[in-house]
Amino acid sequence: MANVSQRAQGLGTENAFIVLAEVNKLIREGRDVISFCIGQPDFHTPMNIQDAGVKAIREGRHGYTPSAGIAELRQAVADDFMRTRGIKVDADDVVVAAGAKPFIAYTILSTTDYGAGDEVIYPVPGFPIYESQIKASGAVGVPIYLRESRNFSFDPQELADKITPKTKLLILNSPQNPTGGIISKKDMEAIAEILRKHPQIWIFADEIYGRLIYEGEFVSIASLPGMQERTIISDGCSKTWAMTGWRLGFAANKKLAPFFTTWITNTESCASQITQWAGVEALNGPQDDANRMRDIFHKRRDLIVGLLNHVPGVTCKNPGGAFYAWPNVTEACKITGCKDSEEFRKRLLNEAGLAVLADIHFGPRVEGEGQHIRLSYAASDDAIKQGVQRMTDFINKNRV
Repeated sequence: MANVSQRAQGLGTENAFIVLAEVNKLIREGRDVISFCIGQPDFHTPMNIQDAGVKAIREGRHGYTPSAGIAELRQAVADDFMRTRGIKVDADDVVVAAGAKPFIAYTILSTTDYGAGDEVIYPVPGFPIYESQIKASGAVGVPIYLRESRNFSFDPQELADKITPKTKLLILNSPQNPTGGIISKKDMEAIAEILRKHPQIWIFADEIYGRLIYEGEFVSIASLPGMQERTIISDGCSKTWAMTGWRLGFAANKKLAPFFTTWITNTESCASQITQWAGVEALNGPQDDANRMRDIFHKRRDLIVGLLNHVPGVTCKNPGGAFYAWPNVTEACKITGCKDSEEFRKRLLNEAGLAVLADIHFGPRVEGEGQHIRLSYAASDDAIKQGVQRMTDFINKNRV
């Protein structure tokens, strides 16, 4: 019998999709489930972007493009990075892929060598694909912990303490998934100052939620002195323009762009040409719908945080960006006799018809930080109100 590789067997996943499959199974069985598990805007893609995609189809733009992407989109991304980050990016330094997610793997593969003991520092809790791709690439993952007392940022001194001669890459995500936390300008400047002492370290700046800011300001580390040339800026269309299924992401770095292009040639060939033309319209066209969606997310954030802070045994910090709430449910677990957030999560789904994710879906639980769950508030006001009420009713009904 032929064997499956250890790499494949050990490959991690994104649990949001696993829980979503559980939700869909329950719904097919006739269960009433409110889902906060998937990080996906619940809006339609703006009509002008849809029209650009249809126009591309009608005009016969169906074939391969250069692996790095069409020139018009690469220029649009470069211009957008100038507007939003205040840095000059050449279109030739931009590479386009089928979503922003592939650039996580391409970056790790381009900055570390398999089995060499090269280290990648990554945030915990964090997007689970960071850890899974570090392992699959044969690098060594070094978690850096986001703490509730710091509004889910990490202490720059902790970063300094974790850097070794083997450190090759630091992954930064701001605003963050799953906490919604934002790395402040003060902390970003402190991080940059530390990294100036270690010129061998690349930075992967996952800025996919950069336009979804409600508190403070968005700061790209690439905008700080000496940081742009060693930073891979990663962004995409999924969150800002409700284009998750279109699959369009982009990254910029002068030195690594040719290598990213080669990776794409080896894997995807290119992103969909139709999607790329829609992306040009997303970046260059009117932003009224994107701004409207952001304002709605802001109102939903205020709604869900306010409601969660009235649930017995639950406290919730105000996330500065993205569309996730990360409430502390330590006391709620005790009240209901749940041993941890994962049991709490499972019981909410099966007994209350409420789908959320547990903290362990985003890396190892941070010692001393208690129990947390993630709720995506990319859902209607009514769903938010009913969902939080189901959590309240579940806790009150199951007091031990």
